Amino acid sequence: MTVSHDLPDSFRFVLVRTSHPGNIGSAARAMRTMGFTRMALVAPHRFPDREASALAAGADDVLEGAGVHQGLVEGLAGVSLALGLSARRRGVNLPELSPRQAAAQALAAAQRGERVALVFGNERTGLENEELARCHAMVRIPSVDDFSSLNLSQAVQVMAYELRIALLGEHVPAPPPLHDEPPADAAQMERFYEHLAQTLDDIDFHKGRAPTTIMLRLRKLFQRAQMDERELRMMHGIFADAQRMARLAGEKK
Repeated sequence: MTVSHDLPDSFRFVLVRTSHPGNIGSAARAMRTMGFTRMALVAPHRFPDREASALAAGADDVLEGAGVHQGLVEGLAGVSLALGLSARRRGVNLPELSPRQAAAQALAAAQRGERVALVFGNERTGLENEELARCHAMVRIPSVDDFSSLNLSQAVQVMAYELRIALLGEHVPAPPPLHDEPPADAAQMERFYEHLAQTLDDIDFHKGRAPTTIMLRLRKLFQRAQMDERELRMMHGIFADAQRMARLAGEKK
């Protein structure tokens, strides 16, 4: 059974703060064996590197096409569904999926024409809470509790395998789009969160309290909503009006 050439290009494997270049090469090999070639590297410790090339074992096209980015927002540019891999339950309250559930959701999004990212953290610390907060859901590979940590390339292999199994499954009609407009991507959402945070400051919503917790909860809310570009423009308009009214109130005082 073959896979449509278009769908695998919808999936991006994003490696964040990778310490060892050999793991980048091994991850490239794991991806390529399952038919995936799109890799993004966020602040890698060393890349390009001979060790990465050696452990890629011929998956040179994956390494050559890998984009290198300073931050996760840049690494997620154009992505409308981001799934973060984590071995542990974190303080960020996200929906938790198994690899198989994640693959099914990722395939459904790809069939709608959306771009999907699988996000993997640093080998020692995994994804930080701030990085997970930029994802729509957390994926947890069900390893044993007393020895739960997989090597980075092993985690990539598990997800690449599950995605390929999903792609090789029974061909079903693509689900209808969730929106009439294009879904907002990660960069657009990040600008939205910046505008939201500034608006909350301008209207003195926090009343001197630390904004961290409320912003994390609001991120979760709006990530779950998966807004499209028209909805995002509407929300920016609401924020702009709230800021204007706050300025007028301040001038009257």
